[in-house]
Amino acid sequence: MRKTCLEMVHELARHDERVVFIGSDLGHGTLEEMQRELPDRFYMEGIAEMNVVGMAAGLAMEGAIPYVNTIATFLTRRCYEQVAMDVCHANLPVRLIGNGGGLVYAPLGPTHEATEDIAIMRALPNMTIVAPADAEEMRQFMRVSVDHEGPIYIRLAKGYDPVVTDPGAPFRIGRAVSLREGTDALLVTTGIGPRICLEAAEQLAQRGISAGVLHLPTVKPLDLEALEARISAVPVVVSVEEHTLIGGLGSAIAEFIAEAGFSGGRHFQRIALPDRYASRYGSQASQLEDFGVTADRVAAAVVALSGEGRPTNPVATRSRKGGGKWQSRRISSPPSTNEPSATAWRE
Repeated sequence: MRKTCLEMVHELARHDERVVFIGSDLGHGTLEEMQRELPDRFYMEGIAEMNVVGMAAGLAMEGAIPYVNTIATFLTRRCYEQVAMDVCHANLPVRLIGNGGGLVYAPLGPTHEATEDIAIMRALPNMTIVAPADAEEMRQFMRVSVDHEGPIYIRLAKGYDPVVTDPGAPFRIGRAVSLREGTDALLVTTGIGPRICLEAAEQLAQRGISAGVLHLPTVKPLDLEALEARISAVPVVVSVEEHTLIGGLGSAIAEFIAEAGFSGGRHFQRIALPDRYASRYGSQASQLEDFGVTADRVAAAVVALSGEGRPTNPVATRSRKGGGKWQSRRISSPPSTNEPSATAWRE
């Protein structure tokens, strides 16, 4: 996915002289062809992310469209002040490409794990957030990223993820993508989540439960129209994400549900990463399994919320009766399982 994204920056720059690339201490050979072909629009800076964001803001003020690329934690946490004041406050067309969203950098530990990036970027006015599911969706997104008004945070996955989206479908910022229809439950997800949810939906189908999958490649702004249509048609909704339980996609869905005033009883559960840092090293796959962001757990949650089993790891249940409000809302924490060992690599 990262390779496709950066190749598209080069392709866009060939056709639009406003496009500029700024890297922060990236590996040797990154966009080497662009550097040779368009040296005046290729910048490789050092480990100075705060300065890099300020530089991008300055270029944007002069009419450029900068695409900034580095590790997601350094592009969000480390230079949050500059992203907020230099970029978002001025609503500048800066594209922030964050490598390794979620647990991609699990072998390097919590310093490199971008598990709260969506939450903190969601809080910034004017910021758009996208998390494509695969390289093909990334390619389609990059084609429409140039002329979008305001800043965009682009969350990159590990790469070489299975293609689950339609390569020929155009990307529309702020629009959801339906990957599967269902009448009994809805799985709402983003980023690498569609693969997990589609697998869970297959498991549920074997049990006679029809689960739909709604992919939100744009986390902010949400496609509220699609959410309203799909949620109103099912009794069970489960959100799935490779992000902390707090402030991410699940929180955004919960906020929408709380204010939408749906009629009838429904059940909602978030499946996400726990509210704590990983205490050991491992691989992305092993930590996802340890934290319970798996197809098995998603399927089990739907079964439980459908009344065929006990709730899985509830930490809070609130009920309201009457008034057209939701009668049951369930917020769930990850399972209490052992941490991954330093050698628990499964990829």
